[in-house]
Amino acid sequence: MRLAIAILLLDACVFLSTCSVPPSLLDTIIERGTLRVVTRNSPTTYFLGAQGPTGPEYELARAFADSLGVKLEMYSASTFDEIIPDLLSYRADIAAAGLTVTESRSERLRFTQPYQQISQQVIHRMGARRPRDIGDLLGKSIAVVAGSSHAETLRQYQEQYPKLSWTEIPASDGDQLMYWVADKRYDLTVTDSNEFEISRRYHPELRSNLTLGAGDQLAWALRRREDDSLYRRAVAFFDTEAGRQLVASLDDKYYDDRRDLDYVGTRRFLRHIEVRLPQFRDMFESAAENYGLDWQLLAAVGYQESHWDHTAVSPTGVRGIMMLTKATAAQLGIADRLNLEESIHGGARYLVRVKKKIPTRIPEPDRTWMTLAAYNVGFGHLEDARVLTQRHGRNPDRWLDVREYLPLLAQRQYYSTVKRGYARGREPVIYVDNVRNYRDLLDWYFSQRNRDDTLVIAETDGDDDANL
Repeated sequence: MRLAIAILLLDACVFLSTCSVPPSLLDTIIERGTLRVVTRNSPTTYFLGAQGPTGPEYELARAFADSLGVKLEMYSASTFDEIIPDLLSYRADIAAAGLTVTESRSERLRFTQPYQQISQQVIHRMGARRPRDIGDLLGKSIAVVAGSSHAETLRQYQEQYPKLSWTEIPASDGDQLMYWVADKRYDLTVTDSNEFEISRRYHPELRSNLTLGAGDQLAWALRRREDDSLYRRAVAFFDTEAGRQLVASLDDKYYDDRRDLDYVGTRRFLRHIEVRLPQFRDMFESAAENYGLDWQLLAAVGYQESHWDHTAVSPTGVRGIMMLTKATAAQLGIADRLNLEESIHGGARYLVRVKKKIPTRIPEPDRTWMTLAAYNVGFGHLEDARVLTQRHGRNPDRWLDVREYLPLLAQRQYYSTVKRGYARGREPVIYVDNVRNYRDLLDWYFSQRNRDDTLVIAETDGDDDANL
């Protein structure tokens, strides 16, 4: 009897030893060679920029995929409330979509450590009565993104304020709803502070006066009922020095406020004409002559890019007086982006390359303004804006018409109908306006200098010329 049992146990051991252990999720991804990530189309997560896909979540996901030695396969869910179902149905391995860590979500999902702290802001129009507490929300028309943590927060407040009501709108982010508040379709919306930080540049008439809750955390989400191999690698990624530095650099890149040219900015620019430009003027003139450009326009682009700081290096790797990306520099054959002559001539060459894509039938100066817009946001997005312009019965070859429709590329109802999708459409408008202002000021300055050699520009408080 004992011998029979021993033989059975031996057979069982042999059988088990021939059975392969199922690979872990991490092993499956590495063997597959791709990491599948679901996100959403928004300025705080993922969008198509002038140089291709970009956005905070995209750059984080790409770096993580690189650390695994696999390709990134990132796609955008049509609406916010499709993100979690896509993850749970195994279409994606990770959700990197600016998801807030909530108690209800944590029952189904496993979150990494948070990489950003945000708060929920109630947004209203300037001139309207400012909401100071939850009671001020009663009787107001409120719109929030369907499936968002904002709707969940309002449901919690509704227990105390039964008359509190709102409308949930299928959307990928809150920018569309902020536009509707600005357009007076709704009185209020609720959005994350990081989204408002970016969108308020494009909606200057919006204000935030009321914060809901005590603050939230954003993190990546993975399926809870699965082995934790991928989860542990993601946690380790955020814990590395490189991961922490990347998070910090993305905060600087995407949330650093870009100021329009105001009085102080104008005075600073005029001071920089005197202090900084003389070092570079000959190079701007030489490059402009070589490539058939207006040197003052080229200098204005350089100032918009770096404030004529030839040592400028951003945390994300854009560098030099023309702030060329590594990829653009490689395309242009530039070995050293911090080399003044290489950077200026490279910027001029790239500007001409972009201009050649603009239809020659478009007259000047519209063709130049569209070139600048494409230089900033990408030729594809400019074409999308021209499509929208034509759809609305306006002239796609006229800059004043196109600049009106570029901002619509940040609104889902419009960007979902064009080829390249979401873009921060107000940025190229601001970019072109600033470059035109700088170019006009250069023209004014030198025309005045030619007439009056005693022209003096008063110093501005806080000027940074001492740092040169």
